[in-house]
Amino acid sequence: MTGAPGTTGKTGETGKAEKAAKASGKRAGYGQLLRTPGALSFLLPGFAARQPFAMLTIGIVLLVQHTTGSYGSAGAVAAVTGVSMAMFAPQSGKLADRFGQRAVLVPGVLIHSAAVSLLVVLALAGAPMWALFLAAVPAGASVPQIGPMVRARWAAKLEKSPLMPTAAAFESVTDEFTFVVGPVLATALCTGVHPAAGLIAEAALTLFGGLFFAAQRSTQPAHGLIAAAAGAPRVSALSIPGVRVLAIAFLGIGSVFGGMQVSLTAFSEEIGNPGANGLLYGIFAAGNMLAGIACGAVAWKIGPRKRLILGYAGLTVAASLLWSAQSVLLLGALGLIVGLCIAPALITGYTIVETLVPASARTEAFTWLTGAVALGQAAAVTVAGRLADEQDSSTGFLVPLVGTALALATLLALRSRLSPRASGRVAARGIGHRVPVTVD
Repeated sequence: MTGAPGTTGKTGETGKAEKAAKASGKRAGYGQLLRTPGALSFLLPGFAARQPFAMLTIGIVLLVQHTTGSYGSAGAVAAVTGVSMAMFAPQSGKLADRFGQRAVLVPGVLIHSAAVSLLVVLALAGAPMWALFLAAVPAGASVPQIGPMVRARWAAKLEKSPLMPTAAAFESVTDEFTFVVGPVLATALCTGVHPAAGLIAEAALTLFGGLFFAAQRSTQPAHGLIAAAAGAPRVSALSIPGVRVLAIAFLGIGSVFGGMQVSLTAFSEEIGNPGANGLLYGIFAAGNMLAGIACGAVAWKIGPRKRLILGYAGLTVAASLLWSAQSVLLLGALGLIVGLCIAPALITGYTIVETLVPASARTEAFTWLTGAVALGQAAAVTVAGRLADEQDSSTGFLVPLVGTALALATLLALRSRLSPRASGRVAARGIGHRVPVTVD
């Protein structure tokens, strides 16, 4: 049955894909996923609209470092943006669940473009740091949560479908392709055109891409007001223990992104080749993207909870080697390995959310994870920037190691809370049922 406009339901073609996957005993592939009716109508504008997300932090770092001469100051301004996003992103997700994605996106992209433009003007005018911090707050708070919104649309279309893990992998690949293109584009614009060009492009892409995505109303999930009218109770995503554990774990992934961005930039400056920054970060993100493609094609024989722990263990080991790299070739190779280890952890975390959270709170849940990555990135940018100023780039690479090790310890200590049975007891009080899925 096809969903009505403004809602998403399972269609006949999706059902055929599920039956084919079950009959073959293999995971449903990307081809079947992309043939889901209506998918391309939100995937293409969603891809365009999420590009600026990967340009914001590196654009701020490059601009503020140019105007102040300090990586510490640049990292601090970028950190304020990340903290602000982490604080406000879940509220944006909650509002989108309640009132609909379009109602949140349209004013959000307008505010974001204006705030980033103000930040650019202040930085170029040599404004004091407190003024840059003030402008960074709305710039981060208004970052449009396109990735979580796309994931929520997939979740609504593919409810209880074997295509969902493939969709999670596809979204991770898309995110990582964004992190290949975005930083490289921002770095090229900042170093080849003007130090402010990266942020100017980010603001323009956010505005036009976000409005284009918001215009795709037929595929957005039914929002909370419709669900409430139908008698469905509401539940907060953060009330579910597993979501809280995943949010803490995703801080570690953020520490990798933030630590790599600042430390790679500092390393490139130290060797007298600033242009190497974009290349090195692109290699790191490309590893993430390649691993994501592979994860989506594998029919896993072990449960997602064990995969998550193994993924973080591999990421911690890989991050432990970064500080020792003294050449572009070695750092590129190690960055590729670290990137290969990120995607399995990200994809598995988002897959587990599908088993823990009811549809009425999924956008909020996804934004908690996205916000956690941003918060971890903000903290890492700040610490790595200070270390790069006071010592050298190699000490900044210790930040991803510490962040991933702490995240791994958290997962090992609280892994029982990632079970739908454990989280279902809390969710059941709000939605009246449990999710009978095994994650071991």
